[in-house]
Amino acid sequence: MARIELAPEVAQDLERIFDHLQRHEAAHVAARLHEIIAAIDVLETNPLIGRPAGGDKRELVIGRGAHGYLALYCHVAQIDTVFVLAVRSQREAGFAGS
Repeated sequence: MARIELAPEVAQDLERIFDHLQRHEAAHVAARLHEIIAAIDVLETNPLIGRPAGGDKRELVIGRGAHGYLALYCHVAQIDTVFVLAVRSQREAGFAGS
């Protein structure tokens, strides 16, 4: 089973998503955040499930439509670790620095 490591920026990404959902009075804010975390947890057993995103990076598609998010990550097989680099809404512009 792969280990999952979150980049420090991921906490900021989740805060930004939370703030956005709160500002727009979205329904089930906690459930949406739980869905993101649960999807990232899947990477423990399926680290290559995401679509290729250039270089050694991959994108995990989480949810769909207005509730859709993307997690940018890379899997380092030699140490069996998934590094989650960023999380964003599917409606946001691309990942910074990618």
